[in-house]
Order: sequence, then structure tokens, then C-alpha cells
Amino acid sequence: MKLLIDAHLPRRLVYRFTEAGHDAIHTLDLNLKNRTPDHEINAISIQETRIVVTKDEDFVTSFYASGRPFKLLLVSTGNIANNDLERLFLKNMDRISAAFSEYSFIEIDRTNLIFHT
Repeated sequence: MKLLIDAHLPRRLVYRFTEAGHDAIHTLDLNLKNRTPDHEINAISIQETRIVVTKDEDFVTSFYASGRPFKLLLVSTGNIANNDLERLFLKNMDRISAAFSEYSFIEIDRTNLIFHT
């Protein structure tokens, strides 16, 4: 998987995805860093075929309205400690990766993966 981790999520997720063999970047790696506007994140996602990983529901609206970003992983855990979030991703990494071969929009909460059509 190729991923772009949004500003609301810890940069440490990049390292977890990379350790698992995926290509991940954070908005901090972009020219405007965490000030990168959503439309530019969407453009990068399309251009580089990256899955946007975010807590920002504006990307859901954009995804349904214009098919952007390329693919979307919405984190809907509410407030969660970074260590707990990392464990959640590590526990579900293989399932997430496999599911993106079939789905373009996946949501993760504290207990489930939700596959949207």
C-alpha cells in the first residue's frame, strides 16, 4: 500500500506502515507540511495513487462528491492515545491491506473495520 497520513494523526504511523513494508508519508513530509490544504492532499493522492489516512470527515464528502482522494481510510476512534492507535493499526494492518484490493473507502474504529461501497 501507498499511504498519505494526514496531520491529525501521529507521524509514528508512517514508521509502523513502513516497517510492515508499505510506502507511507505524512503531511509533515510535504512542502506545506501540516498546512497542506485538503485539495492538494487529494491531488497528491490521485497523482501518486496513495490512500489518505485521516480523521477528517471532509475527505468523506470529497470522496463521495468527486472521487477524491484515490482511496480513503477514515479513523473514527474518537480521542485515542497514540500507543493505542498504533496497536490498532498493527493488529489490523493485514486486513486493511487486503481489503483495499476490493474497497476504496474503509473506516476503522476501536473494534471494527467498516467497508464502504
